Order: sequence, then structure tokens, then C-alpha cells
Amino acid sequence: MRLATRLACLIVMGAAPALTLQAETRPKRIVSLNLCADQYLLELADPAQVVALTHNARNPALSFGADKAMGWPVSDGNGEELMVLMPDLVIASRIRRPEIRAFLETQKIPVLEIEPVHTFEDIRAQTDLIATAIGTPEKGALLIAQMERRLETAKALTPADKPTAAHYQRRGYLSGQATLMSEIMSWAGLENIAGQMGARRTQRVSMEVLLAAQPEILVSGTPAPGENDVGKEVLDHPALRTLYAKARWIEIPEALTVCGGPSFPAAVERMQARMKALEAAAR
Repeated sequence: MRLATRLACLIVMGAAPALTLQAETRPKRIVSLNLCADQYLLELADPAQVVALTHNARNPALSFGADKAMGWPVSDGNGEELMVLMPDLVIASRIRRPEIRAFLETQKIPVLEIEPVHTFEDIRAQTDLIATAIGTPEKGALLIAQMERRLETAKALTPADKPTAAHYQRRGYLSGQATLMSEIMSWAGLENIAGQMGARRTQRVSMEVLLAAQPEILVSGTPAPGENDVGKEVLDHPALRTLYAKARWIEIPEALTVCGGPSFPAAVERMQARMKALEAAAR
């Protein structure tokens, strides 16, 4: 089922407000419980509409809009804070905490639940959905047009023969063909080798299997400063470091790839810049 179809409803717990909102009736106390929703709100909402983003909105290792979010309110999204904030719209992923769901149902607070995106088509639909729900459809249309222009520019720079690449993550997870990272790689001009390996979704793949597939380029996230994660030891293995070294390895900040949305063109552009740097180093 297309994401546009799955998302095309505002899930309201005990109420049913219309999605097409006039300026005087649009939400004025929006709370985000989702990092990806933060990214959209920073671009689409008027600051006065938002009473809280997530606490990770200001984390530069995870949030594309961390600098901008420094001037916006944040919360931990627990029940006590929601009682104080009394939102008139909550944007979240699937709400599984029973106390949060019970509070929202009791207070009849509208909830827009968003799903992860995997393609630019998904991002278009989600941008339009959120912009409409918060009463700023014109900002949504403008953002979509801006993203489309940047991606068309990027598309013109892609090589005729795309190098094969693998996005290899902590603990040996490989991004499959039907993932957001695969979409970023494709727009940047890389062929995700996971398709040849039969991997559609993100799955664990041993380093031996990865090396046997022989991707031309390895892609991974940029380590956070001072990061001490046992799970990333696989990325430090001498076999990978020897075979790929700096000339065949692209590192991209995870803040650009954790979510789709406004960060998507920036992720594509960053990857293309790193590809260009690899080409220059190989000459």
C-alpha cells in the first residue's frame, strides 16, 4: 500500500476536526513526539504554533534542524508534560505507551500518526499531509517545489554507469533496496548492491558476505564525537579498512539520513560531494 494512502487520515481520539484549516482555526499548540516530525515542523510551522518539539530536536548528531531548534521549545513527551502543555494537535509515530494514548483519548486531542518514508514520493505525500494538518499548505507546496528543484539538479550530475555501493551500519546491518538510504544512494548516482543480494529491507549481513558481493563503494554513518559503541566495531575491522580505506569509503552524517523530509536533498547533495571527492583522490 502506498504511503500516501496509509497516511491520508488524521487519527483523532474522540474528535473529528477537518484537515483543511483556516488561519484562525489551525492548531496553535502543536506537540511533536517524533524526531522526523520535528524536521517538518521547523520548516512548515509558524514558531508560535509549536509548544514542544522532541528533546532530540537539538541534538546535532541526530537532528537535521538542530541549530534552528535551539530557539524552539522541547519536551520529553511524557504524560506529565503533555498535561501541562495541553496540545491541540500531537504529531507522532505509532503511540504504544498506554498512559500517553489514554491521556490523549481522554482529552480528545487530535493525533497525526506518521510512518517512516522510503522514497521521495513518500516524502512529497508526507510533506503535503503535515502542512495541511497544521494549516500551512502553501509552505508545504513551496517546500516540495524547493526539494524537487534541488533533486533535478542532483539528477543531472549522476553518472551513466552507477558505481555499486553498500550502506553498512553498526552491528553489521545492511540497508536493503526498499529503504530511505537506498533512495538517497540512487538519487546521488550509486547502485545499492543490496538489490543484487536479495535484500529489500534492512537486515544483518556478515562481513564475509558483504565482501563477497564486492561493492565498489562502502557507505556508513559519520561517527559521533567521542562515540564508544561496541556495535560499530564491525566497521573498524581491518579487512574493511584495508580494502576500502579512504579512497572507496563514504561517511555521511546520520542527521541527514535518520529521517526523510527536508533533509533528503541535503543528504543526496552531501553524498554526491563525497563521491566527487573520491574521484579526485583517485586521480
